Amino acid sequence: MRTTGSREVYRNPWIRLREDTVERADGSTGVYSVVEKPDFALVIAAERDGFWLVEQFRHPVGRRAREFPQGTWSAEALAAGGGGTPEELARAELAEETGLRAGRLDHLGHLDLAPGLSTQEFDVWLATDLTPGPTAREVTEADMVAVFVPGAELREMVRDGRFTDGPSLAAYALLLLRGL
Repeated sequence: MRTTGSREVYRNPWIRLREDTVERADGSTGVYSVVEKPDFALVIAAERDGFWLVEQFRHPVGRRAREFPQGTWSAEALAAGGGGTPEELARAELAEETGLRAGRLDHLGHLDLAPGLSTQEFDVWLATDLTPGPTAREVTEADMVAVFVPGAELREMVRDGRFTDGPSLAAYALLLLRGL
């Protein structure tokens, strides 16, 4: 497939939507809409045979959701060319959302969020040797709470559909594949 044209349809500080005109191998043409978002970090904070999750209201689905801590650099930091390494982002997100600091951070993998729709990818990290500290949540995270969930309860939440965040489930699968 070859891109023959591209135009920006929408942009704000967090997202860009572009429309690409493409020519397929058979010569036919088409249009692809592509969502561009910065990559993010997802952190599985594990201790005492359980995990730290965050719960917050998610506007697009209209309900509160539990998920592993995750996020990207602020729009302001990205606009200023700032940010840092994927590991620095993971440490920052964990501290910001839960107040926890990781004594050890292990990279579990790098995944695509939705490759048929978006350029966004994410790194999955396992945080252990945790110590508490203050949170530094953004204004959009004002209703966020951190909750500790025993491993058996998390498995039950997955089974009965109470833990539905796609990136969190993919990250949990990476953890399970490592036998952890």
